[in-house]
Amino acid sequence: MRRISIFGATGSVGANGVDLIRHAGGAAAYHTVALTGGRNIALLAQMARELRAEIAVTAHDELLDELRAALAGSGVAAAAGSAALVEAAARPADWTLSAIVGAAGLAPGLTALAQGGVLALANKESLVCAGSLLRAATARSGATILPVDSEHSAVFQVLGSENLDSVKDVTLTASGGAFRDWPLERLATATVDQASTHPNWAMGQRITIDSASMFNKAMEVIEAKELFGLGADRIKVLVHPESIIHAMVTHHDGGTIAHLGAPDMRHAIGFALHWPDRRPLPVAALDLAAIGSLTFRAPDEARWPALRLAREVMAAGGAAGAVFNAAKEQALDDFIAGRIRFTDMAPRVEDTLAALSGEEGFGRDPADLASVLDWDGLARRKAALCLT
Repeated sequence: MRRISIFGATGSVGANGVDLIRHAGGAAAYHTVALTGGRNIALLAQMARELRAEIAVTAHDELLDELRAALAGSGVAAAAGSAALVEAAARPADWTLSAIVGAAGLAPGLTALAQGGVLALANKESLVCAGSLLRAATARSGATILPVDSEHSAVFQVLGSENLDSVKDVTLTASGGAFRDWPLERLATATVDQASTHPNWAMGQRITIDSASMFNKAMEVIEAKELFGLGADRIKVLVHPESIIHAMVTHHDGGTIAHLGAPDMRHAIGFALHWPDRRPLPVAALDLAAIGSLTFRAPDEARWPALRLAREVMAAGGAAGAVFNAAKEQALDDFIAGRIRFTDMAPRVEDTLAALSGEEGFGRDPADLASVLDWDGLARRKAALCLT
């Protein structure tokens, strides 16, 4: 019986992971080690009881008593706080889904990698902030990282055992998000509610807004560099409103191989769960005749400046990824809180990168987790100062 853990179980990716575990036999087929979540204590407790987890952890210390009460009599241990997340990740598991949103997922992910199993990685911030640390941890333990973003899972599946020398470039597709067809001059008036509605995917608020701003795709471009060892010039983005083609790999012989599938996160999660096998998933098969046509367009970087910033981050290297992510998270917080406009987010990130680029050590890869977190904190403070 495989031992599994899900970090961020109550979010959209984590909940889909629980659904797939349930579909594959639940507690009768898997030994659940740890489930973690945020403020949705009722859902976390329900999942932990259903899957008979060893431990359930909320990220919020003040909710520990509520979690204990919800788990009373179940035999499931309860814990809370960032240290408890890391302790849960240190419990040996064969397969761990890293679905915590933001830099908060980095420490548990690194700890899980040290156990030597499979890390199904949905937390793109880990590779953006600390790609070299994840690669080093993987090499030390013999662990395997499997991408759970639909685009990176698609690239992984298309590449198979291909030699990267035969690959000219890869293309990640983007839906374009909520504002892909808005006039540019209207973007400054976009509200949080409008940015929180995705035309194709069912996701959490933060990632949905990041899709509208294309910061999510910018992060995925950097992630592709770290995952597959490709130079920035070999990673392209194409706006594809239908979200049917998730990625394409073009070879030097001129041939392009694409991965197609319904816009359902359970495909990429299920592929990672059952890898190296393929098993039936509760995902709708494509009916291309019903879809009728697929459309594409080049991304307009006046609309989505985050894509340009991603290239600059990759060129800078070092701590730029950690600064980029932290500034993006701070800008997103401020937009959600109504302190800045939708169109202020990218300039905020760009200004933060420029302000910190001259700091000692900016051009060097962070040596350890503490260094990554130092850059993260510095960037958040600098980005917040832009309001004053």
